[in-house]
Amino acid sequence: MSTGAREFQVPEQVYLSLAGLGAAAKRGLGDPALAELVMVRASQLNHCAFCLDMHLTAARKGGESQERLDLVAAWEESGDTFTGRERAALALTEAVTVLTEGFVPDEVYGRAAEHFTETQLAHLIAAIAVINSWNRLMVTRRTAPGETEWHS
Repeated sequence: MSTGAREFQVPEQVYLSLAGLGAAAKRGLGDPALAELVMVRASQLNHCAFCLDMHLTAARKGGESQERLDLVAAWEESGDTFTGRERAALALTEAVTVLTEGFVPDEVYGRAAEHFTETQLAHLIAAIAVINSWNRLMVTRRTAPGETEWHS
């Protein structure tokens, strides 16, 4: 199996559309630190080194502690490291990203709905959908961390 980069370019209109949708979703969520935790968790689940590197860097620049970032992958077992709101968002991120049951469980959605307004929840789900799209593009292309020449 080859592990080298693939040559397709992300078309500019796709790049701009995803970037715009991602920015709108993050703005509507209103919590940049939480948005980065969501981006990190989805990127971990999707094994996207490029996005994981990008969002870990952004989270650190935004003031997130290394200890919390180290525990995102094991957030359920991390005690009180993450707030109830963050835990609900991370659970929703996993449910939307993995879809092992073919749907998002009512319990996971309900827990998130307890912590977010209807509008915030819609923006959170949109942010999760966008990072999953980016992850899939970058994993398919095998874009390496730090690579900048990946779209036209």
